[in-house]
Order: sequence, then C-alpha cells, then structure tokens
Amino acid sequence: MKRLNSNGCLVVGLSILIGGAAAAQQKPWQDASLPAEKRAEMVLGQMTLDEKIAIVHGEGIAHGRHLSPEMQAAQLLGNGGVGLAIAPVRLGIPVIDMSDAAYGVRSSAENGRYSTALPSNVGSAASWDPAAACAYGTLIGKELRAQGFGMTLAGGTNLTREPRNGRTFEYMGEDPLLAGTLVGNRIKCEGEQHLISDIKHYAMNDQESGRTLVDAHISERAMRESDLLAFQIGVKIGDPKAVMCSYNGVNGDYACENKYLLTDVLKNDWGFKGFVVSDWGGTHSTEKASAAGLDMEQEWAHFYGDKLKDAVVAGRVPMAELDEHVRRILWAEFVSGLVDDPPHKSLVDPQAGFDVARRIAEQSIVLLRNKKELLPLEAAKLKSVAVIGGRADYGTISGGGSAQVDAPGDPDAGKWQHKVWFPNSPLGAMKAKAPGATFTFSSGEDIAAAVATAKAAEVAVVFAWQWESEGMDLPNLSLPDGQDKLIAAVVAANPRTVVVLETGTAVTMPWLEQTGAVVEAWYGGSKGGDAIANVLFGDVNPSGKLPMTFPRSEADLPRTTVAQPPAGAQPGKLAFVVDYTEGAKVGYKWYEAEKKAVLFPFGYGLSYTRFKYSGLKVSSDGTEVSFTLTNSGSRKGAEVAEVYAMLPDAAGEPWKRLVGWQKVELAAGESKSLTVPTESLTMSVWDEAAKKFERPAGVYKVMVGGSSAELPLEGTFQR
Repeated sequence: MKRLNSNGCLVVGLSILIGGAAAAQQKPWQDASLPAEKRAEMVLGQMTLDEKIAIVHGEGIAHGRHLSPEMQAAQLLGNGGVGLAIAPVRLGIPVIDMSDAAYGVRSSAENGRYSTALPSNVGSAASWDPAAACAYGTLIGKELRAQGFGMTLAGGTNLTREPRNGRTFEYMGEDPLLAGTLVGNRIKCEGEQHLISDIKHYAMNDQESGRTLVDAHISERAMRESDLLAFQIGVKIGDPKAVMCSYNGVNGDYACENKYLLTDVLKNDWGFKGFVVSDWGGTHSTEKASAAGLDMEQEWAHFYGDKLKDAVVAGRVPMAELDEHVRRILWAEFVSGLVDDPPHKSLVDPQAGFDVARRIAEQSIVLLRNKKELLPLEAAKLKSVAVIGGRADYGTISGGGSAQVDAPGDPDAGKWQHKVWFPNSPLGAMKAKAPGATFTFSSGEDIAAAVATAKAAEVAVVFAWQWESEGMDLPNLSLPDGQDKLIAAVVAANPRTVVVLETGTAVTMPWLEQTGAVVEAWYGGSKGGDAIANVLFGDVNPSGKLPMTFPRSEADLPRTTVAQPPAGAQPGKLAFVVDYTEGAKVGYKWYEAEKKAVLFPFGYGLSYTRFKYSGLKVSSDGTEVSFTLTNSGSRKGAEVAEVYAMLPDAAGEPWKRLVGWQKVELAAGESKSLTVPTESLTMSVWDEAAKKFERPAGVYKVMVGGSSAELPLEGTFQR
C-alpha cells in the first residue's frame, strides 16, 4: 500500500524498506561480474510501480529533519544528508543517501562527525593542477563514505560570466577548458571511492538573484562554445553518474524541464548514461519534465510522487519513460560500486585531511604583486611585524550556503548565511615561522590604531576578506566594511605592506599601486592560515594562476549591475530575462574583444623565481605544441605554461582561447622540453545548422607563455 505525507512524498511500508529475510538472499543481479546495464535491467523487471515511483523522488531534507515519521522510525537517515531516494531494499539495492560536498561534507557536526574543509573550488582552480583536483575529490569521497553517504552533490562547473555571483567560490573560473578539466578530475576521483558522483548546476546558473525566476537567453552556438563546453569536457573526463539541473530557465524553459539541455545535448549528443536530478525544489512539472529527461525530483515529491503515478496509469507518461528514469538511477548505483560496496560509517583521518587541504591551499595562492621583492619575508632578519584585520588572530573565512562545512568551535556554523572562519590562525602560523620577531595584532576596526601599529613595524601584513554565499549576489566587487579605507591608510603609513586577500571572486583594488605586495589566498579551508604563512615566508614558492580575470571596475563587465527580479514575481514562473549578448566571450575573451584593460589578467600569477620560454614548435595539424621552459631564477619553482590559439578570420571570433597547459616544477637553472596536447573542441566553432563542432579552414595562431596577457612565443599552423 502507498500513502503520501503532507509534502507529497511517497511513504512505503517498513517491510519494503528494510526488506526482511528476502533481502539477504543472493539475487542474480548481485553478480558483480555482470555488466551494470544488465544488472539494472534485471532489477527493473522485478520492481513494482510504487517502487519505481519511490526511487525517482526525494524524501525531504534529512539534516533539517523534514521527514515523515515513518522515515524517521526506519532510522535510515542518521547520516544527516540533504536528500534521499528510496531504492528497493528488498531487492538488495541500497537507498541513495546524499550530502552537499562542494569543498567538504556539509553539516557533519549535527551528527557528531568531522569533515575537512578544503580550499574553495575557485581557489583550487587557481592551482591549475589536475592531480590536485583528483586529491581534492578523493578526500571528499572518502569522508562522504565514512559518514555513510552514497552520493555527492558537488562538481560545480558554471563559468564566471557574472563575477558578483554569490556562488563564484563554488565554481572553477571563467574558461571552459580549465573548469571542465579540473572538475572532471575532481569528480572522477571522487566517484572512484564507490559513490555516485555529480556535476552541477546544468546550465547557465550564473547569478543567485532571482535564480528560480530568471530566464537566461543565449544563442546555441555561444552556449555550446562556453558554458556547455565546460560541462561537456567535465562529463567526458569525470564520467559523473548524476547531473544536477539548475533552478533557472534557459531560452524559455526551466533547465529541469528543458529537452534541449537534458536529452538532445546531455543524453544524446554526449552519451551520458547516468541520471538527471533536479536542484532542490527545481522541478516545475510532471509530464513536461519527464518527457524532457528529468529522472529524479528532489527534495520532495510534488511532481514525481502521486502526480507521476497517476500520469503513468492514465497513459500520459508512458511506462517506458518511467522505466528509463529508473533504469538510469539503478545503473548509476551498480556502476558506481554503491551496490557491491555500500558505504559504512568509519573514522576519518583528520591529519591526512589537513595535509591535503594545506598542500592544495599552497598551490592555490596567487602572488599578484611583489614590489622590490618584499616577499618572501626573511624570518632570520625580521624584527617586527604588524598584522592587521581579517580576524587573522583566529582563522580564515569560508564561503556560505549549502557548501558550508562546519568549523570546529563555531556552534552556529550550520546556520544559513552565517559567516564562518576556520580556526587556523595566520598570525599564529607566522609567529611560528619567525620566533625572533615581535608580532603586534590590530583588528583593523579602529583605523587610527591600525595605522599606529603599522608605522611602528618593519613590515605590515593586512588581511582583508570578501564573503560570498549561495542565495545572494555581491552588490559590487569592492571589499566590504570599509576595508579599502583601512588598507589605504595602512599602506600610506608603511609602504612595506603586504595585503592578503581572502575572497571568493575578483575584487577591485584602489590602493594597489601603493602596496608592497598583494597575495590572493581565496578561502583557504581548514589549513588556510598555515598555507598563507608558508607562502609569505618562502617555505612554499607560489605557483597559483588566476582562474578568472580581475577587472578594474564593474563598469568594464558585460553588465554593470546584476539583474533583479521584478516586484511581485510569482514563484514557479519565469519572470525576467538576462540576455547574454556577450555570447561565448566569457571573461578574458570579453576584455580582449572589447579592448578593455584589466587589473590582473586570466592565468596571471607571480613566483619567487623567473621562467623563460623558448623554442616553439607547432605540429602541422595543431594537435601538439612543443617548447622549452627554463627556470632562470635562483629558487625551485613551479610554472603553469599556458597555450592559447586564435582561430582563422573565417570563424568570426577575434579573441584568443586557452587550448592547453602544463604545470611543471623546475629546479633553479633547470630546463625542460615540454609537449602540450591541445583540445580540439576549444579550437572549433559550433555549427548550428550541422549541429556539430567544426574546425574552420585557414591559419591558426598559437601563443605560449605565463598568462593570457604575457605570451612571448608565437607560431602558426594551417588547416
């Protein structure tokens, strides 16, 4: 028998959920040697209609305790996740227990558990390191399983079209090749821990303001060459078993009922075999969404509970269509290893997590300015340091919303849009580096006191933050709470001032030219303070490169303000349009095409050593680019060697695009010959008539160097 609770969720009997003795018997589909497709088909053939309906919708937000009494009585949700899909346990198929895990497992403290906070996603993207992305995913995958979860809700891939987007810190920057490659490696290694991996928010979810009301308008060609290209590369590399569709509309249809996105592109063109799950509350219909390719509604069953069952019984939704949704979910459970190796709660290794978090944070830090080689600080010679602002005496700030990881010592960390600092003090870490120096801390709240502290010190280090969260956008790219005024006053008092930025996106810097050094540290995670100190004192040579452009001002963006929903807009209906007229010109491509000077270009980042490029060779078909990279400085260091291309004039796209890169560590004086393969999709244009990527004929220009604005090597090839 079925019944629905007040939220429309299907409540099935405990005997079905628990399965009894029958679940313990070996079933034919439990033979791990069989293909996942066959095993899924065998289970599908044994499922009742109620069981099929049960697996395609959610049962509420577990950590919010929004559960039916029967679900709570079954004690199936002790993991405290945000979503659940009820699989046929009587057939030996585990329920799918889900957790947010953008930069670590969410809400662990509610269960008396611990999770490592890794650097923000955009911060990790600044490492430009696929191996670091893999380590990132591996750690989160292990900690998810240790808490009993079988599915991750992560893999943010949306390009930074709008740098004021409150979730910029959850994404991987502005370039489709960089974002797709890094998120692909992250989710590939996450999924290897035997859980269902996810990529999101598909697609064009580029602002939080009115996110359930906004309709993103963009041409097919532009979308395929930018935002969708990032997802395409991520899906190819990462092979996720789930794709989360987004809240917004795309060209007139909500993303979660958009046939072009879900079926034509994702399932048919890219050959995606897994299931599409709605963002929480992002489902808006039954028959339209089902036909478009939405396989699972979360978090409730408003459309995929009774309404879907009635539509199937009445023939408005074919049984074959429902079966396809269920088949994809079952396949994901089998192929991910969730059935054969279900998660079991265990203890995590916090120290191992700290080590991974610190190493990635160190690679993510970007040295933006270093006048007169103020950095690295020499501990043996340093006499006095003023440390100012940013709660540097306590820790480093993090991004909020569903990505938020609980911080030790903060009982309010789980509250929505509560600012959270992780207790790893940069000041404490700096003191440990230079025990012979005198450190004086000023909170920065009193500018006069901060100036006096800075004047009395040999070096001043100002920590400044910019907080972001899901559910909001930034009003501008300035530092909040008068921090620009604080920095300007401190640098006027002491020119030997280092500014450390803890931000989730780009910031403007009206005080830049007066500073001695500027470091972008992003949101550093559990060991952000240690990583910052290691870079400032030279134990780590910075190698991060910007995954997004830092503009001079908001006036240089494609839209000077973030579009807002109209007053009185009704929930569940698209109410306003954002027209992405810049098309495929996202980020650095926009600034180049529009001839706008920037504060810091995409791919930019300084080092404590120097690198020289020479000997460029381009293969006749452009598939490989070879050159020599030399560390011409006096320190060991790592360089991200970036390869760009400009297409022939016939393409009609007069801007460069990233086509490959390689990160290499070199000893002082060492040279290495590198061969970088290029990505053909980034050197192609989307043919809307032929519905495929084409390589235009003509001369291609290839450029190599250390940032999108510094490319000393140039060559060509012709098709």
